[in-house]
Amino acid sequence: MKFKALLISLLILATSVLFIPQSQAASKGWRYWGYFQAAPGATKWTAAMTGPTVDIADGAVEGWSFVFSSDDVPSLSPKVKPDFAKICKGVKSDKDTKRIGLVIEYGSKAWAPKGESPRKTMTTCVRTAKTSQGIDVLGQVTKIRAASSGLICGLGGYPAKECGVEIPTPKALVKTK
Repeated sequence: MKFKALLISLLILATSVLFIPQSQAASKGWRYWGYFQAAPGATKWTAAMTGPTVDIADGAVEGWSFVFSSDDVPSLSPKVKPDFAKICKGVKSDKDTKRIGLVIEYGSKAWAPKGESPRKTMTTCVRTAKTSQGIDVLGQVTKIRAASSGLICGLGGYPAKECGVEIPTPKALVKTK
């Protein structure tokens, strides 16, 4: 009798796992501008936990990446390493300003809005006032389109209209078994 009960339990468990429909949340995610930072001397990106209205230190690198993410797909930091020495090579420091490396990566065609194509990654060094915040550095290099909430919607006209939209997971990001 115990064997029969165990067999029935295993059968119920196996069929419930095989026939549970995938949740809607797993098949959708968000397309938006991700914000990443690297403190002076850092060699890896860190996802910013605040918006770009924070002070940044001389020698830091700011990164923006047009990303897709969901519960199953993490957002991707820029592929360009946050190498301040390389990005700001040849840009002299002075006592009145600070230098910030900036990387803007326009993402992949796989999650680009319909009819739009990602642009070439932009990497530059920005000399800015000592009081400048991340948004000031970004604004010195490109036109910013933001929502009333402060969410960054577009950089340099990309994407043209949308702002942090929910979309189906791009086929290129769906893991096959």
